[in-house]
Amino acid sequence: MAAGPWGWGPAVLLALLLALLLGGARRLRRRYAAGGAGPSLRGRGRAAAARADGVRALLVTAHPDDEAMFFAPTVLGLGRAGARAAVLCCSAGNYYNQGEIRKKELEQSCFLLGVPASDVTVVDHRDLPDNPAVEWDTQLLAAFVLKHIEANNINLVVTFDAGGVSGHANHVSLYTALRYFFFLWKSKPGCGTALSAICWRPASSHPCDGPNLEVMKMVM
Repeated sequence: MAAGPWGWGPAVLLALLLALLLGGARRLRRRYAAGGAGPSLRGRGRAAAARADGVRALLVTAHPDDEAMFFAPTVLGLGRAGARAAVLCCSAGNYYNQGEIRKKELEQSCFLLGVPASDVTVVDHRDLPDNPAVEWDTQLLAAFVLKHIEANNINLVVTFDAGGVSGHANHVSLYTALRYFFFLWKSKPGCGTALSAICWRPASSHPCDGPNLEVMKMVM
């Protein structure tokens, strides 16, 4: 992926644009609230924020730039509601031999989305190549997800839907692995951690509406 005019790639620039747009929307909402928004409207906003307290979300993506192209509104929405988000990217995106560049772009993009570099992990495994024709190993992916859930006490997982949004085989593999993982998680003896999943569907909401929890849910 070629770098932009300031050394940032398209994924970072897209995330910056989304952040600017959403920042403007927040300022407009604050101005409206200060000018006399009804108490019921403000009450609903506080209730929505309260629902995300204690949420520790893990966004599972296939390549650097997925977080900006497909999940930026969701990550920003979770952050505004008080959730803590981490990103597990399952490849370096090295299809065009630009993996190192794209890993740096991923960190820059996540920074703009409110996710610090310390909460961004890239899995650079030889059996998980960036390739639209390769289906990744389900058990291997599930093992990586389990490791991050247990290490970070995750209680919400966000990833692609069954069609991978774009049909990319790597994207679809993540959904398959999460289905498999959830089956194992529910069967785990003595499991005391409640765990939810959101599978993003492209028609779920307007791009600036944030997460639509009524649509983006795992069908078990």
